Amino acid sequence: MGKYTTVIFDLDGTLLDTLEDLADSVNYALEKHGFTTHSLEDIKKFLGNGVRVLMELAVPGGAESKAFEETFADFKEYYSAHCDNKTKPYDDIMELLLELKKQNYKVAIVSNKMDSAVKQLQEIYFKDTIPVAIGESESVHKKPAPDTVLEAMKELGSKPSECLYVGDSEVDIATAANAGITCISVLWGFRDEACLKENGATYIIDQPLNLLKLL
Repeated sequence: MGKYTTVIFDLDGTLLDTLEDLADSVNYALEKHGFTTHSLEDIKKFLGNGVRVLMELAVPGGAESKAFEETFADFKEYYSAHCDNKTKPYDDIMELLLELKKQNYKVAIVSNKMDSAVKQLQEIYFKDTIPVAIGESESVHKKPAPDTVLEAMKELGSKPSECLYVGDSEVDIATAANAGITCISVLWGFRDEACLKENGATYIIDQPLNLLKLL
């Protein structure tokens, strides 16, 4: 595949299994406002385009609901306080990151999660292995716009030809394409192989350590 110096990771569904904490936060907010809650499988399908879209899909009537903004605010407040209750790295992720550090790869996280939550989770799990973490904010367009990836490359001092992007969804495939870099899709996250292939996945791995074979 060529020589790479830089690996840019998606967060949810790629580095961390955040599904249960996200689902608990969504359902807390829904229940508080009298809405029907969702299963883990429902929540998994809603993920990938940021927390506002997540809540638009979760709340009946979406953003047009009179209670949407209050429900969304309650979700954000609850998730900020509970984003690490059940969240954990996927198997072998920490070993992969330590090996990348050992081999002097430059590494970053880009996510459609709220920037504050991204940085909070980086500090908890990856402060020794991933120096750059960029989430959704008013100043940076969310994925699949390439902005977060371009900002990560700028902070790391990397050119597009040196970078690999690793993610679990169709949004990640589109993001990598928009940034002009190679995408590695993963099977342990929130999308299955059929979905990834339908959305143009070129390289697919089923275990984190298999990434090392592609560098």
